[in-house]
Amino acid sequence: MTDSLVKGADGRRRCWWGAGSPEYLAYHDEEWGRPVTADDALYEKLCLEGFQSGLSWITILRKRENFRAAFAGFEIEAVARFGARDVKRLMADTGIVRNRMKIEAAIANARAALELGSLSELVWSYAQKRPRAVRSREHLPALTPASTELSKELKRHGFRFVGPTTVYSTMQACGIVNDHLSGCHVRAEVAREIKSVTA
Repeated sequence: MTDSLVKGADGRRRCWWGAGSPEYLAYHDEEWGRPVTADDALYEKLCLEGFQSGLSWITILRKRENFRAAFAGFEIEAVARFGARDVKRLMADTGIVRNRMKIEAAIANARAALELGSLSELVWSYAQKRPRAVRSREHLPALTPASTELSKELKRHGFRFVGPTTVYSTMQACGIVNDHLSGCHVRAEVAREIKSVTA
C-alpha cells in the first residue's frame, strides 16, 4: 500500500484523503464520485466547488447545511430569483463563505442553468468514455482537456467561477470521472454506478 491509500479503523483501504476526519470518511465513502444527475444537485456541487476555491474542502463540508439553508436548497429556479437584497443577506451570513464574487457567481449560475434547460445533459456529455484506473495521488490531474472544454462551454452559456480546475473537481465529485484510486474499496462500486448511468 502506498501513501496514496490509507487503511481505516474498519480495515478498508481508501484514497489518502478519505480518513482524515469523520466528515471526509463519510463524504469519500458515500458521495464522492457517485453519479449525480439531477440538475439542482449538480448545480449545488458546482457552486460548492466554486466556494471551496482557495479554501480546504472540510470547511465547505462543515458549512454545507448552512449553504443549503442560505441558497434555498440550491433549487435553481429559486436562486435564479435572488436579487440585491439576497446578496446583502448572504454577505451577512456567518454560516457560509462570505465572498461577494462567489455569491454573485452562484446566482448568475442559477440563471444560466435555468436558461440552459438541462445542466445534467451538458455536464454528462463529458463523461469518460474509457475510465482509467489511477494508481497514485501523483497521477491525479488538477484539470483535463475535458474539464477545460466543459469550462469553456459553461462560460459560453454565462456561468461564472467555473475555471477548468473547479470544473474538474465537480466532475470528480459527480461521477463524470471516477478518480477513486486503484485499491480503494469504493472504486469498483462507484464504477458500476457510473456505468449504469452512462450505458
